[in-house]
Amino acid sequence: MESRWVSRRHTSLALTGLIAFGTGFGFVEAAVAYYLRTVLGTPDTYSIGHYRVLLNLGFITFVSHLESFLPTSLGRVEVAREAATILMLAGVAIAVGRSATQRVGAFLVGFATWDLTYYLFLRLISGWPRSLFTRDVFFLIPVPWIGPVITPLVIFAAVLYVGVVLFRRG
Repeated sequence: MESRWVSRRHTSLALTGLIAFGTGFGFVEAAVAYYLRTVLGTPDTYSIGHYRVLLNLGFITFVSHLESFLPTSLGRVEVAREAATILMLAGVAIAVGRSATQRVGAFLVGFATWDLTYYLFLRLISGWPRSLFTRDVFFLIPVPWIGPVITPLVIFAAVLYVGVVLFRRG
């Protein structure tokens, strides 16, 4: 019985740590976005009509030409930063999880917390996004993803739930 208690305690502490990591990283991401928007004077919203659409799913549109959002040199660094973020989330998940299922769950919890708190902190820092239907660039890998802010919020709320379930089950 004591080992089951220790296991539950470890799981709860690990989930708390993952959420703390994701929350801290959400703030860092919001600060980076705020700095980039301030320095570059980027628009408050992204209109699909200005880019070549590769695939439009309605709630997410994949477009070409990263240069439409960032100068080429900054775009390369931003793509590398996003890849490094995924690498860091994977590293934390590997360190925290005891099984493959727990590691996948840990990755999902960290990723979802990061993305959800990113929009919260960006709103607190800058007042942006103005609404849940404000368009944003979600991700740049392998091409830019654009859509209303509500899209990642809904997706990552579900991802957070699945991640917690997988982590506890693992």
